Amino acid sequence: MNRHIRAYIKIARFDHWIKQLFILPGAWLAWIMVPTGGRPLLSLALGLAATSLAASANYVINEWLDAAFDKYHPVKKNRPCVTGGMNPKLVYAEYLFFLLLALVTAFLIDMPVFLMIVILLFMGILYNVKPLRTKDIPYVDVLSESVNNALRFAIGWFCVAPTYYPPASFVMGYWMAGAFLMAAKRFAEYRMIGDARRASLYRKSFAGYSELSLLLLSVFFGFLAVFFCGVFLIKYRIELLLLIPFVCGLFCYYLRICYQPDSAAQKPEKLFREKWLMVYVILLMAMCVILYHVQIPCLDMFLQTNLVSIP
Repeated sequence: MNRHIRAYIKIARFDHWIKQLFILPGAWLAWIMVPTGGRPLLSLALGLAATSLAASANYVINEWLDAAFDKYHPVKKNRPCVTGGMNPKLVYAEYLFFLLLALVTAFLIDMPVFLMIVILLFMGILYNVKPLRTKDIPYVDVLSESVNNALRFAIGWFCVAPTYYPPASFVMGYWMAGAFLMAAKRFAEYRMIGDARRASLYRKSFAGYSELSLLLLSVFFGFLAVFFCGVFLIKYRIELLLLIPFVCGLFCYYLRICYQPDSAAQKPEKLFREKWLMVYVILLMAMCVILYHVQIPCLDMFLQTNLVSIP
């Protein structure tokens, strides 16, 4: 394949499409919670396709507009948009191609999914395009990028249950879990660059961060994610509350990964290569399925609203 063509394919980041698997928990939760019995698998397949196409549109505009900053990154300086030779008209045409294809695909599913895709594309503009360009604003950058996590969850949910709203507590928990991942990614990047001045040249928001503040930010969002998930579990399925210590353990294990040289936390699409992390996640999912189908009456004490007197 022509090297010039490969450059345009590369900036669409098809290898990042694996991130769209974050849609599946939303679909699974809707499947088990909504009494209508759910929707055909075709809707979910189209939802995965629409989200992947919208993500590629955002990646294209991201790589093009970040070229002036990526040259200061030890790895990203080799990206096609940085090394030169790309036609701006073709880049924007590629962006519009993925954008329109994503919208058409989403329109074939349902209006709620279509609206989520529109918001996902809009967030890509807010995140990358001046004058706002939220990725340059400390703390706002983490929250604005991680909202895509909540949007993915909502897309999965609406693919299965388009006439019901997803539980707000779980959506918030999913968003905060995404914020944890983004803050941890920033932390790993900051440590890898190892120079505060160079880091701020690569990513403007780094001028408002330090290694310690990014670590504390990760912990903060981890706490919030667990809190909102706990609210959801107590409200909808008390047995799942037993998962909370293991979810906390997962966050701790992830922070440990951030300290590794050339950490996979910098490239979440490569996390599947972390064997023990994948084992942990699979076991956690298995526990979730088991606890959902098991009744543990003694846990009902967490639902009591009255004080119990001592005999």
